[in-house]
Amino acid sequence: MKTTFGEYIRFHRNKKGLTLTQLAAELNLDSANLSKIENGIRDFDEKRLSKFAKIFNLDIEKVRDEYITDQIGKQIYETNCTPQLLRVAEEKAEYRRTLRNKTV
Repeated sequence: MKTTFGEYIRFHRNKKGLTLTQLAAELNLDSANLSKIENGIRDFDEKRLSKFAKIFNLDIEKVRDEYITDQIGKQIYETNCTPQLLRVAEEKAEYRRTLRNKTV
């Protein structure tokens, strides 16, 4: 999805017909914090991903992918990364994969 993770949460909350207060209670958050998360002011706590997935009966891996890609996108935006920098970062990620495969 081309959304922030907060928008992703809002989409699923609205789809299920939950209020901010209802979902916040299920996630052990207060509604003000959940509102800030949905509006991109605050980050969602990664430790709550499995609970979020369970509430909406979503695949945890897909939820995690949405979360991670949002975090990466936010970092790219905030640091004004150039395409060249991103290519180098991908090369380093690939290198780390080869290192992991050698140790396994």
